[in-house]
Amino acid sequence: MIHATNISKTYGQTKVLNKVDFSLAPAEIVSIIGPSGAGKTTLLHILGTLDRPDKSEETKLEIEGIDMTRLSDKELSSFRNQQLGFVFQFHQLLPEFTALENICLPAYIKGTSKDKAERKATELLRFFGLQNRAEHKPAMLSGGEQQRIAVARALINKPSLLLADEPSGNLDTVAAEQLHDLFFKLRDEFSISIILVTHNKDLAIRADRMLKLVDGQWS
Repeated sequence: MIHATNISKTYGQTKVLNKVDFSLAPAEIVSIIGPSGAGKTTLLHILGTLDRPDKSEETKLEIEGIDMTRLSDKELSSFRNQQLGFVFQFHQLLPEFTALENICLPAYIKGTSKDKAERKATELLRFFGLQNRAEHKPAMLSGGEQQRIAVARALINKPSLLLADEPSGNLDTVAAEQLHDLFFKLRDEFSISIILVTHNKDLAIRADRMLKLVDGQWS
């Protein structure tokens, strides 16, 4: 699924990541923990092709056998849309759109027809038990419901990899536990691989592997 070697990232004079290696198997869930400023989000963004690592002959980032370092920005954008799903701490739903419309957005970007996108979105709403929220705008949804809509949006193009950055960090305990259970249900039912950056120890220890990043290196 993912094979990354010698991943470094420097901002100005600050070395945020220092020759990090990472691998992920199909249908595996890996959690990444560590103190604030350790480089967790930077690593996630690089693994998700939202940012590029420092250039080096030894640096490689392969996802599904494709070397991401060799793709153009346009090719990376297309790959992200079709193969990767993202969930962040704040749901980032568009407030003027309904739940159904928010879920459909990545499918529209891909070029999926409106009818087909809405059918897929409706199936996801049903899977998440939110079919009665289809026409609700984000302000009408609870925090847990908003985050589940965000997960559904990440899944509409049937990605092989889901990347989540502090996905339950803005939720209460009950909603957080429900979301955590959902990630494992998704892995079991959709065979999707998941990378979780989290400060939540309960979630981190449930993963197939838990890795700790400190000062830009594995600890």
